[in-house]
Amino acid sequence: MAGLRAFLAVASLSLFAASSPGKAQTSPTENIQIGLSTDHVSITAGFSGADLTIFGSLENADPLVARQGRYDVIVVLEGPARPVVVRRKGRVLGVWINLESETFENVPVSYSVATTRPLQDVTDPNSYKQLSLGAANLYMQPADDTDSPATIQEFTAALRDRKSATGLYSENVGGVRFLSQNLFRATVRLAPNVPVGTHKARAFLFKSGLFIKESSAQLEIRKSGFEQSIFRVAHDYSFLYGIFAVLLAMLTGWLGRLVFRKD
Repeated sequence: MAGLRAFLAVASLSLFAASSPGKAQTSPTENIQIGLSTDHVSITAGFSGADLTIFGSLENADPLVARQGRYDVIVVLEGPARPVVVRRKGRVLGVWINLESETFENVPVSYSVATTRPLQDVTDPNSYKQLSLGAANLYMQPADDTDSPATIQEFTAALRDRKSATGLYSENVGGVRFLSQNLFRATVRLAPNVPVGTHKARAFLFKSGLFIKESSAQLEIRKSGFEQSIFRVAHDYSFLYGIFAVLLAMLTGWLGRLVFRKD
C-alpha cells in the first residue's frame, strides 16, 4: 500500500503540472519528482538485504523525445558519510601486519545506483565527474593531503573495491523502467550490512545525453527490536555501556573457567 500511495502521489504531481496553464510560445523546462515507497526501513539482526522501490515522474516531458527513448534517469541511494581508514597489510618475518594506512573523510558508507541504460550510454564521463555521479566519480577526501597523489589514488581504488566487494556500493543497470511517457519506477538494493542513519535518494534526469534536473528525498534506516535498544544504550550511555561490556566479558571468562577446569 505504501508503494501504491507513492506511485499515486507522483502521478498526481505529474498530472497537475501537465494541466497547469503556461505562457504562450514558451517551452517549459522538464522537471523530475520522486517519491519513496516508504520513508523508513527497520532492520533486525536477521536482515538479509532488500529492494527499495522509488517512483518518479517527469514534468513537462516532450512526448516526441519520450517516444524516441531519449530521456534517461539515474537514481542513487547514498548512505550517511563517515570517516574511513584503509590499511595496507604486509608480511614481515612471516607475520601479516598493517604497514600503511590512509584516512578518508566524509565517505558515503553505502552507494546504490539504478539506471535506465548502462552509464556509458547515458552521457559522457565529464558530466558524471561534474555531478559526482557514480561510485567511480565520488571524491574521497584524504585527511592528510600531503601524501603523494599515487598513494592517495591507490588507497582510493582499494576503498572502492572493498565497498563493491561487500555489496555496499552497487549498480543496477536497467533498474529504472518507464511505466509510461511520464512515470518511472526505480529499484535500488539495500545490502545486508547497510548502515543505519539518514540516506538520501537522488534522481538525475538526462535528455539526449544532457543533464536537465535533479530531485531528492530522504530515507531513514534504523534498527528495531532488541537490537535497537542495545544500539540506543551504546550511544546514549557509552561510558556505562563500556563498563558493562568489560564486566560481562570478565564474568563470561570466569564462568568458562569454572565449567571447563579440570579437577
